[in-house]
Amino acid sequence: MPKEEPGLYDYLPYYDRPRIEWPNGARLAFWCAPNVEFYELNPPANPSRPSWPRPVPDVQGYSWRDYGNRVGFWRMMEAMDRYGVRGSISLNVALCDHFPDIAAAMRERNWEFFSHGIYNTRYTYQMDEAQERAMIADVKASVKKWSGQDLAGWLAPALTNTDNTMDLLAEAGVKYTLDLFHDDQPMPVKVKQGRLISVPYSLEINDFTTLFQGNCTPRDYTDAIKAQFDRLYQEGAENGQVMCLPLHPYLIGQPHRMKQFEAALDYITGHDKVWLATGREIADHYYAHCYDRFAAAIAARKGG
Repeated sequence: MPKEEPGLYDYLPYYDRPRIEWPNGARLAFWCAPNVEFYELNPPANPSRPSWPRPVPDVQGYSWRDYGNRVGFWRMMEAMDRYGVRGSISLNVALCDHFPDIAAAMRERNWEFFSHGIYNTRYTYQMDEAQERAMIADVKASVKKWSGQDLAGWLAPALTNTDNTMDLLAEAGVKYTLDLFHDDQPMPVKVKQGRLISVPYSLEINDFTTLFQGNCTPRDYTDAIKAQFDRLYQEGAENGQVMCLPLHPYLIGQPHRMKQFEAALDYITGHDKVWLATGREIADHYYAHCYDRFAAAIAARKGG
């Protein structure tokens, strides 16, 4: 039968929510999510989506993205180091096998490793339940191998999902998903067993959707980040908010964009009452202090 909505979360309007209080009275939990990716030159074909916009071999597309791992990543990381901003890495886990230097640099900084699938050219479209479960298990093992961390977060490869994804994530013990773009605060996700939450991850100030798809200038991009921060920081005085800055090293790591990226980090870190967090830390705090109250508020609205 036709579906009217995804059925993955319940309605809880912005005005009628429990209060979120972040550590040390912070108004805003700010986290930075670089997408550290590997695109195969000639991956297995997926029946639902081509891997490259140009005919294979798309050397132009491959080498542009490879710039991020050769140059852009290191430039981006140095800027983040200067401003004390840790990364929560949206990781194509196979990248660690191809570029162990990158894995080592992230591990040395104790950045969070979370999943962006195995390769960004292998989609979950058309996967059956067993295949997707096996992929999640593979990713968990790779994250443990390269970082020593248990997998906490999930952003599906190329933002592709199946009807089983959220249930399988909860079953595997994953704490949070970034594939739902429906809110500025963490929210419970409806799963068959266990618990799963969504943590805000922005498409609006994502460098891919602004600098690439939206063709914004670097200055426009920085202005958008500052405006996003200002509004959420203001509203956070009443109820704690989350701001995510998603990045792609092959975009943000270009020389002509670094000045504007650094200006954005300088602006955000120059405010007090900002919690410079990781995705895992935000999720853990929400589970410990907010999840039950939000679940109760949702049940009350439904008459439960």
